[in-house]
Amino acid sequence: MVVITNPFSVEDEIDILHSLLEEGLSLLHIRKPDFSELEMAQFIHHIKLEFRANLVLHNHHQLAEDFGIERFHFSEKERTDPQSSPARFPKPCRSISTSTHSIDDFNSLENFDYAFLSPVFKSISKENYFPEKDLFTAIKSRTNHKTKMIALGGIDSKNIQRALENGFDNVALLGSIWKNENPLKQFKLCQKIALSYSQSQV
Repeated sequence: MVVITNPFSVEDEIDILHSLLEEGLSLLHIRKPDFSELEMAQFIHHIKLEFRANLVLHNHHQLAEDFGIERFHFSEKERTDPQSSPARFPKPCRSISTSTHSIDDFNSLENFDYAFLSPVFKSISKENYFPEKDLFTAIKSRTNHKTKMIALGGIDSKNIQRALENGFDNVALLGSIWKNENPLKQFKLCQKIALSYSQSQV
């Protein structure tokens, strides 16, 4: 399961992130678009060393080597920018991900380990952000099976199973965590549902 940080500062944020990681969160996407390089470095510095392998950087990728981070995320805009080529990053590079908003864009991806496809449902964190097309219908024309497809947008405990049943490989949580009074409790509930579904498919 993937969790994306709130783009804005959250009270006790580092403590909450540690609790999620200690509970088994596999990938934490650090998305702080307004952070300066110094602010990002300070933020990462406060995350325990033992969890660095779980971190995915959305920006200030140049900090990765200093912090031992080997996972990178590219926005749609960066993906088409030759200056953001994955070849520029230090080795080893454990994984590279990106964001897409249509099945055509997803199908055209090359050399990405996984990609967000959004919005699947009406967004919890963004006002007036909802799917213009039914992605469950759209992904029936998926041809790219090398890249894992991650559902993003409005994902919560009530619809995780539906997303997985309809062909998504995994889910990403944002608003359902950061808009909840108890982020850890919500994460554990979502994790339990996703794990239960995965085990039923074995």
